[in-house]
Amino acid sequence: MIRLLKHTHRLYSITVILLLSALFYPFYYLAAKSPKGYGALNQLRKVNSILSSWLSGIFFKFTYEQPLDRNQTYIYCANHASSLDIMVFCILARGKFHFMGKDELRSNPVLKIFFNTIDISVDRKSKISAFRAFKRAGETLEKGWSLIIFPEGGIDGVHYPPVLHPFKNGPFRLAIEKNIPVVAVSLTDVWKKMWDDGSKYGSTPGICDIYIHKPVDTTGLTIADADFLKDRIFNLINSKLIRA
Repeated sequence: MIRLLKHTHRLYSITVILLLSALFYPFYYLAAKSPKGYGALNQLRKVNSILSSWLSGIFFKFTYEQPLDRNQTYIYCANHASSLDIMVFCILARGKFHFMGKDELRSNPVLKIFFNTIDISVDRKSKISAFRAFKRAGETLEKGWSLIIFPEGGIDGVHYPPVLHPFKNGPFRLAIEKNIPVVAVSLTDVWKKMWDDGSKYGSTPGICDIYIHKPVDTTGLTIADADFLKDRIFNLINSKLIRA
């Protein structure tokens, strides 16, 4: 019975997300026609995410170790075990922000309009694609666009409960090169409400705890410190994760 209820809730939540995306699409389309409207794209998907959260009954409680500067450009790094994680950051991030994600998302009916405009797609199997993606990310960081990235490289749809996998080097080298502070975010129990896309265990309503760590300054670091920075962010995120 519980399994049936969880899968019913997942279908309901997906229906809510698709219907809201359809309602918002004309506004997305208009905002996406010119770079001048890209800021509005973020505001629209933030509102969409908030409404999706309310209507699906999945809420997010944000705990900040230190308040973030609304005028500061950041690189946000987080663990990734749920399709809800994108919604989390649409609500959490402030100002101009964009995601870096796998190339397959360009064909996602909900997300493709963003990956064709403000977000950055990358084929992680291609070094050339990764180089171009991080080059573009560096350019947008210089323009004041915060970057949201999941340094594990994607959702592991095998391990349940999820485990934190080794991070890729790219975002940490970029943070040092551009002298951008890194914000580690522990999505502590989002996976308990929906693991991966929910197809196996369904989803449940409730409150998810999100812990935002104090920004890590990269001033004075060199490329030789990239592994040190990567390990520090990994340990910060891992310190708050709940797996049981």
